[in-house]
Amino acid sequence: MRFISLLLAICLLLTGCGAKSGSGNGNGPFKPTLDVTLDIKGQSVVVNVKTNMKISAEDYGAERKEGVGHIHMYLDNGEKIGVKTGSHTFTELPAGKHTVKVSLHNNDHTPYDVTKTYDFTIK
Repeated sequence: MRFISLLLAICLLLTGCGAKSGSGNGNGPFKPTLDVTLDIKGQSVVVNVKTNMKISAEDYGAERKEGVGHIHMYLDNGEKIGVKTGSHTFTELPAGKHTVKVSLHNNDHTPYDVTKTYDFTIK
């Protein structure tokens, strides 16, 4: 009986001392940062994304891995574009005002709830 109590105590200690899930800092789940710049060139715009999330084409559509994922972009509330690199170029845009929405997602497409929207004008 003493052996079972000792084994139970060791299990409880190991559970309490294990690696925390989340960002690794003990503050809860991973919340990626998002910084976006737009580079307008003629009838095109390059959307550059900087984030502390690992953008992974290899894991696109796979199961979740904390801190890994991809980007969803929407131009003028259009169809979702899955982006697997740090930038995407929209070409042949008509003159006028446009909006691009950028959001970060897990491998399985569930959102990290980090989204930014930008307005820009093509002359």
